Amino acid sequence: MKNYCSYKDLYVALKSNKTSCVQQTTLYLKKIKKQKNLNAFIEVFEKTALETSKKVDEKIKKGTQGKLAGMVVAIKDNICYKGHKISASSKILEGFESIYSATVIEKLLKEDAIIIGRLNCDEFAMGSANENSIYGPVLNPHNKRKVAGGSSGGSAVAVAAGLCLVALGSDTGGSIRQPASFCGVVGLKPTYSRVSRHGLIAYASSFDQIGPLTNNIDDAGLVLEVISGKDDFDSTVSNSPIGSYNEYNYKNTPKKIAYIEETLSHKLLNKEVKEMFLKKIKSLEKKGHVISPISFPYLDYLVPTYYVLTTAEASSNLSRYDGVRYGYRSEASSDLQDMYFRTRTEGFGEEVKRRIMLGTFVLSAGYNDEYFTKAQKIRRLIYDKTIQIFNDFDFLISPTSPHTAFDVGVKYNDPIKMYLEDVFTVQANLSGNPAVSIPIGLDSKNLPVGIHIMSNHFNEYNLLYFSKKLSNQ
Repeated sequence: MKNYCSYKDLYVALKSNKTSCVQQTTLYLKKIKKQKNLNAFIEVFEKTALETSKKVDEKIKKGTQGKLAGMVVAIKDNICYKGHKISASSKILEGFESIYSATVIEKLLKEDAIIIGRLNCDEFAMGSANENSIYGPVLNPHNKRKVAGGSSGGSAVAVAAGLCLVALGSDTGGSIRQPASFCGVVGLKPTYSRVSRHGLIAYASSFDQIGPLTNNIDDAGLVLEVISGKDDFDSTVSNSPIGSYNEYNYKNTPKKIAYIEETLSHKLLNKEVKEMFLKKIKSLEKKGHVISPISFPYLDYLVPTYYVLTTAEASSNLSRYDGVRYGYRSEASSDLQDMYFRTRTEGFGEEVKRRIMLGTFVLSAGYNDEYFTKAQKIRRLIYDKTIQIFNDFDFLISPTSPHTAFDVGVKYNDPIKMYLEDVFTVQANLSGNPAVSIPIGLDSKNLPVGIHIMSNHFNEYNLLYFSKKLSNQ
């Protein structure tokens, strides 16, 4: 008996009685235990996963199964699942159990997916290595001395190591795509507002977006089809129709593709990553696509703008964690104000406290106009320039990350270096565009390299179909 790497193959096997949902779930549970040292899973929902598997097997026998029947999915530890614990990998939410399910979870369960467990991540999704976690770092399955990437490192590792078929992550500045690149899987960030954020623990509300990490493009498209769409619990979600991925009519014609010239001369860009990217460009040109270098004058402003705005939003969003209503509460406090102070000091990790303080500073009376308001204006310039690019081109490509996975612990104590990890991915979050990272090979150290592809708003299916073509070239 084997676990399948694509839902298409799994579905055929389930319908022909070559396997069952219970058998598949049991195999994944054994693999999770065997590869516990990767530290991808915080908690395994063994009981509920097996119960769901039995019910889905019965539905398959009756022919009443949903679109994702038998798909074993793991979820990042910032997505709520009713009756299950959630902590955002933080001490501040110690012992907290969700009283409702996120909209994406309800949609997955409605289509008979099987939720197998919750996955390690950077605390409150703040990080690029999955080392800022109360549960310790996640290890890269390609080399256990290397980081998994972040903040959805557990999600990327779970898929790459074959511990589930699909994982959900969240992406605020590259948190799905960068770990996908480091671990050699597909990571999709949908258009902002395409997927409901109801039930996602907020980091920066105007940036956060839930998306899938998968072994292949088709599975990413299928999951996107299920989790997208209108939601009465999220006023920001789009009503734009998503349609069916399998029925989408992709025009297989030569595309106009741009890349930002400054990215290839960026001081952080690794030589091998650059060579593999250029090789892929030549491959695209041979297929008849038109590849053009363009200038993007705001490249050096992307990361600073992102961190001013996201830390400001984080400062506001995380103010609710005070030890009064739920989660961790310091026992050493003498009065109410002292309880707030001690609870937040003891409950939050160093990186989260750093971002809260930075966000509070840029929102303060004397500096709001100087930092936050100015950053909002720059974000608008970035948005307008990005829209202009997609008026002329079908896709914008770059390396996903300037380099492959780095050693555990190397950058942990240097926040500036860690913040620069987002340099190629953060544009899509500032502008709200959909973007995907797909693996394009291994470097000389056998570490995965990813290519990053962006498209116009709500153009995910064109993006995915083109990515599928690209991955086969």
